Amino acid sequence: MIPMTLAEIAGVVGGRIVDGDPDVVVTSAVADSRDAGPGSVFVCIVGERVDGHDYIPQARERGSVVALTSHPVGSPAIVVDDPVEALGRLAGYVIRRLPDTLVIGITGSSGKTTTKDLLAAILAPHGETVSPRGSFNSEVGLPLTVLSCSTRTRFLVLEMGMRGSGHIRYLCELAHPRIGALINVGSAHLELLGSQEAIAAAKAEIIADLPAEGTAVLHADDSRIMAHVSATRANVMTFGESAGADVRAVDITLDERARPVFTLEYKGDRQRVALTLTGEHQVANALAATSMALAAGIDLGAIVDALEHYESVSRWRMEITERPDGVTIINDAYNANPESMRAALKALVALAAGRRTWAVVGEMREIGDTSIMEHDAIGRLAVRLDVSRLIAVGDGARALHLGALQEGSWGEESTWVPDIEAAVALLRAEVRPDDVVLVKASRSIGLEAVAEALLDGAS
Repeated sequence: MIPMTLAEIAGVVGGRIVDGDPDVVVTSAVADSRDAGPGSVFVCIVGERVDGHDYIPQARERGSVVALTSHPVGSPAIVVDDPVEALGRLAGYVIRRLPDTLVIGITGSSGKTTTKDLLAAILAPHGETVSPRGSFNSEVGLPLTVLSCSTRTRFLVLEMGMRGSGHIRYLCELAHPRIGALINVGSAHLELLGSQEAIAAAKAEIIADLPAEGTAVLHADDSRIMAHVSATRANVMTFGESAGADVRAVDITLDERARPVFTLEYKGDRQRVALTLTGEHQVANALAATSMALAAGIDLGAIVDALEHYESVSRWRMEITERPDGVTIINDAYNANPESMRAALKALVALAAGRRTWAVVGEMREIGDTSIMEHDAIGRLAVRLDVSRLIAVGDGARALHLGALQEGSWGEESTWVPDIEAAVALLRAEVRPDDVVLVKASRSIGLEAVAEALLDGAS
């Protein structure tokens, strides 16, 4: 973070200093008291279950010098009407002080975090690169990422999530990206927006206010995305498998570990790429990252080298671990929607290469009125892909189990269990050496606990 005094911060956010020294210097910003350290400002977020104001003592014990609060708290504070809004103002101020930092924004229904991680790995050898931890993509996470920049930061990569129309526009108004990427449109947020067309329109806010000299990176294979080309005045760079894509993948195959190998084409240059990630769906993520890196001025050869040496940094996204007995666990439990669930099931079967497969799946949330239909379709797909065993976990996944039963002559192959504990008990009793187990659900289901249980004490 660019060091700032309490007086400077209070001036930027329109707050008042209470019980604090205006000359004290702040050197970092956190919203989790466990992340607090010497010189930090602790931003007090009021959530549905937790009030950050209650954790000020813990933050101070770890070295926090001031809290950003909505009321006096009996210790050094900058008091504002809304700490989240104030955090955004502070981030916008920092961006204005970093005119030489190239800001890149990424949004999409799935794959944002993997794409962000790939892009950061490509850019890092070419200058100080800041990108979010995990999925810091909200009106809290994005400003905190911005505030972690220094005057030496050359590249700032930002992941932008959304809850509805106008949300991404707000994040862009804070960060002012010069490169904006819309990588895909799926079913996530159907519950909020009602249709994939409405989702595309909300996500297209990322390209609406790009500067004329900026670049809009768009997925050429998605007609819903391409319908918004006219929304930007920036240069447009497309990626995909379509013949007209600027950055294109052809001749895609999977190796023995279900890792994609393909030919990358750009302006007549053709280079063979072997990814370290699992699943054919990772090709689109790699193409999106490549396109943004090209727009940032990185040489294609350097991009390919970075892609081929990439090591995953975000947890629970196609995280593959092999137990000593040969059982392979695919922990993809960070999130789920119909598109990512289909991709994960296909990757499971490809990786297993004939070994017995288990798909342990939970509810896909925020997909609105299509929920029963989509869960039913995933269950049927598991049958068509010849997944050996399907375990549907929880009430929200019951339709998935029923879809599998109705698709084929399945009996014991598909099982519904009420909770995580029942799933773990079944797996511990029946998983055999060399089996391959996929674990996937929406983040709030907490299905990563299944993968962790299967790895704990394995011998």
